[in-house]
Amino acid sequence: MKIAAFDIGGTSLKMGVIDDQGNILTRDSADISHNSRDKILDEILEWLERNPGCAGIAVSTPGYINAEAGYIEMGGTIRDFDQFHLSQWLTEKTALFATVENDAHCALLAEQWLGKANKLNDFLMLTIGTGLGGAAFCNGALIRGGRNRAGEFGCLLTSRPTSSNIERHTMSQSCTMTALRENYSQLTGQPTDDVSGKDVFDAYDHNEEAAQQVVSKFYEDLAAGIYNLFSVFDPQMIFIGGGITAREPFLEELAEQLTKYDLDIPIDAATYGNDSGMLGATWNFLQRQQTHIN
Repeated sequence: MKIAAFDIGGTSLKMGVIDDQGNILTRDSADISHNSRDKILDEILEWLERNPGCAGIAVSTPGYINAEAGYIEMGGTIRDFDQFHLSQWLTEKTALFATVENDAHCALLAEQWLGKANKLNDFLMLTIGTGLGGAAFCNGALIRGGRNRAGEFGCLLTSRPTSSNIERHTMSQSCTMTALRENYSQLTGQPTDDVSGKDVFDAYDHNEEAAQQVVSKFYEDLAAGIYNLFSVFDPQMIFIGGGITAREPFLEELAEQLTKYDLDIPIDAATYGNDSGMLGATWNFLQRQQTHIN
């Protein structure tokens, strides 16, 4: 069986054809940096036309997702998707069964299906990119919460709020590549668009003062958030996904920050990197297709 899988990210749409064993048969990507719903939907339909013969459609996307209905309650970084029934829209356009799941949930499901969490009953997934997402797998099940909002680790506070703007004290505002770039830009006077996360870490490796300051704060806040999560969930492992894991010393640098808490907090990089979203969406599709058929 072949499934058309899509991972809607902050700046790009990842597209692939994946079989029911998790093998990626073909893949591509498209720029969606303007976060236009129409642009994203057009890219999906064009990909389906170029890759016929799929048994269904699996989508990973940010926001609050009612996965059972395939309904996007709030689109996260893509607010054009607010209150949009994506699975229904896709089925009406293609006559294919379609499923939709939160992106961090998909990253977790990929790890549980094919990765290092295959035999774990309790683990967390933390995804770090333009934003920060999370998901929890406890007692052998994905935790969704009463309003499909469980796992919003980016909302955790990293410091005591000193103003009414609570969001600026959260992990989303201090532990993402966006925050890292913006903080570095403020210190150096460079336009944020001219600075990449790699630029900041390269400057950090060369002991540049501004980079040392923002990267140290990044690791301190990330370690504080992970400590809180560990204390609440007591997981067997905390997996971290996103482009940050491509940095070779990342886990070592983070582990060094965690030593101050004097706890054995196990961390590891997610197995499948940028493919996690599509793979987890495929697993979600396979599970829901069985229920749909029955």
